Formats: sequence, C-alpha cells, structure tokens
Amino acid sequence: MKLKTALLGAACAFAFAPAAMAERGSDGNVKVLYSQAISIMNPYLSAGTKDVEVGSLVLEPLAGFDHEGVMFPRLVTELPSLENGGISADQTSVTWKLKEGLLWSDGSPFTADDVVFTAAYCMDPAGGCAQLAKYEGVKTVEAIDPLTVKVTFTGPKPNPLVAFVGAESPIIQKAQFEKCLGAAAPTCTQENFNPNGTGPFVVTDFKVNDSVELAANPHYRDPAKPIFATFTVKGGGDSASAARAVMETGEFDYAWNTQINPELQAQMAAGNKGKFVSDFGTLVERIEMNMTDPSPDLPEGERSTAKHPHPILSDVNVRKALSMAIDRNLLVAVGYGESGRASCNLVPAPAIYASPNSDCKTQDMDGAKALLDAAGWVVGADGVREKDGKRFKLVYQTSVNPVRQDFQALIKGWWNELGVEVELKTIDPGVFFGGDPGSPDTFQKFYADVEMYANNFPGTDPEPYIVAYTCDKAPRPESQWQGENINRFCDPAFDALAAELIQTKGEAERAALIIRMNEMLTKDTYTIVPLVDRGRLSAHSNTLGGVVLNVWDSEMGNVENWFRIK
Repeated sequence: MKLKTALLGAACAFAFAPAAMAERGSDGNVKVLYSQAISIMNPYLSAGTKDVEVGSLVLEPLAGFDHEGVMFPRLVTELPSLENGGISADQTSVTWKLKEGLLWSDGSPFTADDVVFTAAYCMDPAGGCAQLAKYEGVKTVEAIDPLTVKVTFTGPKPNPLVAFVGAESPIIQKAQFEKCLGAAAPTCTQENFNPNGTGPFVVTDFKVNDSVELAANPHYRDPAKPIFATFTVKGGGDSASAARAVMETGEFDYAWNTQINPELQAQMAAGNKGKFVSDFGTLVERIEMNMTDPSPDLPEGERSTAKHPHPILSDVNVRKALSMAIDRNLLVAVGYGESGRASCNLVPAPAIYASPNSDCKTQDMDGAKALLDAAGWVVGADGVREKDGKRFKLVYQTSVNPVRQDFQALIKGWWNELGVEVELKTIDPGVFFGGDPGSPDTFQKFYADVEMYANNFPGTDPEPYIVAYTCDKAPRPESQWQGENINRFCDPAFDALAAELIQTKGEAERAALIIRMNEMLTKDTYTIVPLVDRGRLSAHSNTLGGVVLNVWDSEMGNVENWFRIK
C-alpha cells in the first residue's frame, strides 16, 4: 500500500512539474487574452499596464521584483549594495555588473552601451518618455567597460535602484533604436512594434490594437526555456468575455485583469475549467481630476494644458464635494466583493507608506451640497447648478469595462443628486491606455473633465510613483503627450518634497514624506480621488502550469517557467 501511494505521488509530481525536464519550445503554443489590446511593445512610449506587461515578454530590466515584492537580478550578476561596493559610500552613485555572454534576440552582444543608450533615450526632453520618473535625480550614466555601468546622481540617493529596475524601465538595444531619439521616438514604428530583446520571447507579428504573435527567443540565456515554443496575445473585448474565454469556453490559457463582479466570478468558477488568481498590491481604482481646461473650443495644442486652468475643477471645494458624494463601500460591494477595499489613498501599501486617512470612506451628500452652495454654485430650475452663467457639467470618461460602467452609472447618479450634469464617455481600452500622440482618446491626453482608471507601482518603494506628480511631468504637446502627472497638478511645495524624498535616508523619514505627498494629492487637494484598493484578479486554465501571480511587477514576469500540464 505504501509503495502504491508513493508511486501515485511520483506520478502526480511528474504530471504537475514537467518543467524540470522540459526543453525549450517543447510545449507548443500558449494563448493569453488581454481585454485591453496592445498598442505598442515599447513601455517608454506608453504608460498603459497592458503595453508594459506584454512588452516584458521581450524587453527586460537589469533587475526585477518577484511575487513577494523582493528585488532580484535579471541581467546583472548581483544587486548593488553598500556591502558589496555597488552603491558608493556617499550614495551618489551605483555600479551595475552585467552577466557575461548575454545576447540580444538578433544574436548580437548585450553590453553596457545599451544601458547607457536607454537612459539617454528616456531622458531626452523631446522624446516624451512615459517612464521619466524612474530617472529622477540621475546625472550621468556611463559605461566603465562592456560589462560595467555606473549611474551617478545629482546628490545622495538612498534609494538608488530605480532606473533599469522593473518592467517599466527595461533596456532597449542601441543598435536598433539609435535613430529613434527625441522627437523621432514615436515615429519608429518597426522598432516600437518589433523590438529586439533579451527576454524569453521575440515578436514575429504585431497587429496594433489586435494581436501579438511571439516565438521562443533562440538566444535566451537559459537554454531550456521558455518551455512554450510560441506565445499568442490577443487583445480586445472586455474583462467578462476574457474571463469566459478561459473559465467557460477554454479558448485561452490565461486572461489578464478579469475585472468582474463577485457573482460572475462564482458562476464561472463553477465550471471547473480554470481558476481565478488574486492578490493585493498597490492597485487603486481612482478618479483623476483634470486641473486644466479640456474644452474643444480651445485651439489644438492648448486643450488640457497649463495655459488654461479648469473653469470648474480649479476650486478645491468643488473637487472635495464630488469626492464626498461617493459611497465607496457600495462600489466595493458592487464591483469587487472581497477582492476590493474602500480607499482614500493613492499609495495603499506597504503599510508603512499608507496614510491613516479614512475620511472619504463615509458618504456625506449633505456636506457635499453645502460645500457647493458655499462655493457659489446655485441649483437652477432644471436641477443643474450654475455659477456666473456657467452650468456645472462634467465629461466623465473611462475604458470599456463592465465594472467601470457600473461605477460610472452609480457615480453619475450621486453627482446628479448634487446638481451636476454628467456626460459619460467610454473608450476602447486599447486606445485609452495606448500612447498614440495623435489620438484624442488616450488617458494621458485627458480630453475630459474627469477620468477613471487604476495603476500601480513596481516593487515596494513608492518613490518613483509619487515623484511622478511634479510639475515637469505633465503630459503636453512638447512631450508627445507622454508624462505620468496625468492631472497636470503643479505645486512648488510638492516638487520641493519630491526633491527632498530622493535624498532622504531612513525608512521612517522617507515614509513620512511619502505619506505627506500622498495626502497633498488626495485629502488636501482632491486632485486624485481614490475609490477602491483593488486586488489583481486574473484567470488561468487548469492545464497551464507554472503560473505565479505577481502584483509587484509584470504579471508576465515568469512566463519562461509556464508549461502545459499533461
């Protein structure tokens, strides 16, 4: 009996861990569905999570974060530290040592020159880099030798491992992109859609806002990986149809960001064809207030820029009233259940960085009406408030998504009760989260009064995330409409705190600054109106093995280990 049990155990272990004996490309094709279609493979030209994550199948940073938020080396021999001398004693520089023998997917050597070029590419002021905050405080990046890179900062930087770390800050090939610097960056279609990389896969066909076909990188550093020979990413539809394609029809192996309500999750899980995977990180669904005027009556190139402050939302009491009218606990119940928590913070985690602020969690409709009354907005005959002859009307946009449309309907109702006329706008997520500077519908261009979405930061240190709201990082025509400061928020006091944070030592001191900056954006100014601290929710087939949900970096961060359960 013991022998039979042991043999059965061994058989199960073999069935569920074939990766240990696999060869590169031995498991055929894997199919992944992103309800937000992929617009570009270059994360430096898109702040959309979907583009960053699918781009990470090809492009890699020097170091990344695992599923527990712990940093680990990818293309370097070890993480620089004070102890090993990689971080200088005065913390004004960091030295990275590249692994020997690394090759780009075209077979050419990966060298320090590629790292130096990547920094120059993103830091070029005419290029409109979507990830510029990762290079905050960087003075120079130089190649000491082919395998050694030195980054020097403008002053001491207690958190020096930011640039080239995480999927948002990968290395691009100098030989391929050297003609794509500055204003030429978005014009390099071939390079942006088909980059050479060091990652496990290489692009074989790219159809913008549709699909990406990839094949195993023949020069990947682990000769036994990736285990799948080809990788298909299909984009489009919505989160419910994406979940259904894995959990009910079995057409796909993995569905990303299956943002559906708890009842629908339970119905789909009952089919036993797949499983949902979920975990909390730093993903916050929120409403962004446009601090500038998006009116189509303004000249193109001046809409949603600092040249024209918003005629309604420039008043902090108006923004506060809109926040007070929202019942966040009902939003959680309707949209997320146990995979969501009402939040008043842009930075919800780790706990040391999270503000204790909880004022927004209780809806206060009467208080919101009183604020608008005091601000001079008088209810008109048709129930819509007016001030100085101007109607209180807002355009409220977000991406196509069942939960987001539920949220829009609820929030529109509450704002209507306040006396606000609301026009709802929904945009294809592939377009909304894309980086096309020619599109009027990207979340960066922000041609609306308010918009709703969620994003997060890689790793467990919010520094690059929070300093992204300095004045210079607002999207504008001169930056190809790229930039992380989506609201066009601009406060010299905030910028001063950002500069201080970059050079502050001590976890407690850094945490205090981050909390203060979070509160400046949220409870002090209501520039950002957090709604729900969301757990990541995706789905995978029961026949797909090796999946480890990573909420601290790219969700595609370990695809080289995925395999087919036989």
